[in-house]
Amino acid sequence: MGGKSRYYWLCQVIGWGIYGMATVFFAFTFNRVLDFKFFAHLLALLLTGIIVTHILRMIIIRFDWLSLDIGKELIARFLIAVFAGGFLCMLISHLMDQVLKYSVGSRVEARYVAGIINDGMLIFFWGVIYFLWHFMEKTRSAQMDKLRLEATVKELELKTIKSQLNPHFIFNALNSIRALIDENPGRARTAITELSNILRSSMQAEKAETVTLHNEIGIVKDYLALENIRFEERLRTQFDIGLETLDLPVPPLMLQTLVENAIKHGISKAVKGGLIHISSRVLGSDYEITIRNTGNLGNFPARDGFGLQSTRQRLDLLFGGKASFRIYNTPDHLVEAKVTMPMG
Repeated sequence: MGGKSRYYWLCQVIGWGIYGMATVFFAFTFNRVLDFKFFAHLLALLLTGIIVTHILRMIIIRFDWLSLDIGKELIARFLIAVFAGGFLCMLISHLMDQVLKYSVGSRVEARYVAGIINDGMLIFFWGVIYFLWHFMEKTRSAQMDKLRLEATVKELELKTIKSQLNPHFIFNALNSIRALIDENPGRARTAITELSNILRSSMQAEKAETVTLHNEIGIVKDYLALENIRFEERLRTQFDIGLETLDLPVPPLMLQTLVENAIKHGISKAVKGGLIHISSRVLGSDYEITIRNTGNLGNFPARDGFGLQSTRQRLDLLFGGKASFRIYNTPDHLVEAKVTMPMG
């Protein structure tokens, strides 16, 4: 017998048992004679109730009433079943009374009507509880399916974003190396070594949804070393990383993407080059990463650019509404990209 079936029969026995105890209590309260015939009649009534409601359950399952919407069709079927069940209970009860010669002192016709009403009410409440329980289970199951679907979609979106991110990064890095091949082969070879380090780190990052800020800073430093070969003195970098933030989680390659955007849309467009300043700090229950670079936000594709769009998407997927990303011009003529993420 399955777990659900055992649970169903346990509920049947407990529910009808409570009804039987309530019947005994009220009979005692109103000074009814609690003799053998009374208890035999009550036992027959309880067994009849269990059998009739079980038959009703079989009908509900056989004709798939639980899949019907609550409306006239389901209500009509249910009320007909309740009346039929009440009539069947009354009939069995009457036959048992004949066998036991048990009488409650009322006219037979009145007992028939009262029996159908009373037994019908019991079956009605049993059916309401049964339907409510299954509708609640159906709703909960639908919610769980929705959550599982959302989790699957989230995982697929993260993998899609990361699969887009790596080719995008490699393309820009190879362009940097290509620019050096004819001009300075020695530095090009150094650039290839730096690129190998970056690819090795990015392949390791691909296995996780988040990496530590320490690992991400390592990738950024390799990337900046590669770009420094191309820009030389035009590219200046500064790091102000809080030690308490080094072990905190960040989306893999997110910081590198923002730095890449800062170079592509800021430093590379400035004749004299410029500065990239990267900092991190803890703010209460959050921590903040800031990238400041020489340039103007007018040169950035703030809404449609791949790097900024992927940053927003990954933060939203990983942290929901708990993380934020902003990029804006500062009064001192710099562009500031600020990411705030929860520590917990």
